[in-house]
Amino acid sequence: MKQILVIKFGALGDFVLAMGPFRAIRAHHPGAQITLLTTPAFAAMAQACGYFDAVWTFGRPAKSDLTGNWRLFRALRGGGFERVYDLQTSTRSSFYRNFMRGAEWSGIARGCSHPHANPGRDRMHTLDRQAEQLAMAGITPVAPPDLSWAQPDMAHFNLPPPGSYILLVPGGSAHRPAKRWPAPHYGELAARLRDRGYTCLILGSGVELALADEIEAMCPSAVSFIDRTSFMDIIVLARGAKAAIGNDTGPMHLIAAAGCPSLALFSGASDPALCAPRGPDVTIIRREPLTALAVDEVASHLKFL
Repeated sequence: MKQILVIKFGALGDFVLAMGPFRAIRAHHPGAQITLLTTPAFAAMAQACGYFDAVWTFGRPAKSDLTGNWRLFRALRGGGFERVYDLQTSTRSSFYRNFMRGAEWSGIARGCSHPHANPGRDRMHTLDRQAEQLAMAGITPVAPPDLSWAQPDMAHFNLPPPGSYILLVPGGSAHRPAKRWPAPHYGELAARLRDRGYTCLILGSGVELALADEIEAMCPSAVSFIDRTSFMDIIVLARGAKAAIGNDTGPMHLIAAAGCPSLALFSGASDPALCAPRGPDVTIIRREPLTALAVDEVASHLKFL
C-alpha cells in the first residue's frame, strides 16, 4: 500500500481552507495509506473527516523539546512515505524533508520533486495557492471545503429553531486587537436583531468571555456559547443559523464553509484577498480602523433586516 504524508498544522482558518485540498489528495490516492501530521487542536476534525487513515499530532515540537523532536525524526524517517504534500509550506515543515529518504515532495523545500514554482504564491489566497500547488503535483480539481461529514450530537444545547438565531463571533487573535470590531457595536447589533425576533449566540474561547459579557449587558437575550463548543459543534450550529457576523478569526471559516450566510469584518491588519473565509454566501466589509465601521453599515448588509 502506498504511503502518503500530508503536513498541515494551523491556524484554524488555514486548516479549514485545507479541507478542499485534503479531499482532493484522498480522491487522487484512493488506495493509499494517508497520514496527516498536525497538532492536537485539529485531531478530532482530521479523524472525523474521513480523508486520513492515521493522524499524528506531534508535528510541531518546540526546539527545546529534544524528546519530541527525536520522536518526530524517527516517525518521518521510518514511515516509508513515498510522497509528501506539505500544505504548511513553512521553514519548519520544509526542513522536515531532510528527515525523509527519497520521498517525492510537493511544497517549497529546496530541491523537492514537485515544487510550487510560482514566485507570486505569497500573493494568492490560501485556497487558491494550495490548489495550484497540488495542480503542479498532478492533482486536479480542488473543490472548496466540504464539511458535510461533521455530525455531532447537539441535543444538549437546547437550541432555538433553525433560522431563528444569529451567530456572533466577536473575538480574534489577542495580540492583534485591531482585527476586532468593538464589543459594544456587537451589543447594539444584537439588540437590533432581538427586536426583529432573532436570538444571538456568541461564540468564542474562554479568553473572550469579557466580550460576551459586554454584549449580554446591552442585549440580555443574547446567549454566550463561549468555551462551550467544539469545532464540529460550530459547523452544525452554522447550518441552522440565519446568518453569522464576525471578525477575521478561525470560527468564521468553519461557519462560512458550512454554508451559513456570513458577514466577515476585516481591518487593514489583514487582507481578505489572501485569507478571507470561503463559502457559498460570504460578504466582506473592510474598514481601517475597524472601530470606524458603523453598526448601521453592518446592519445594511443583512438582507433579512
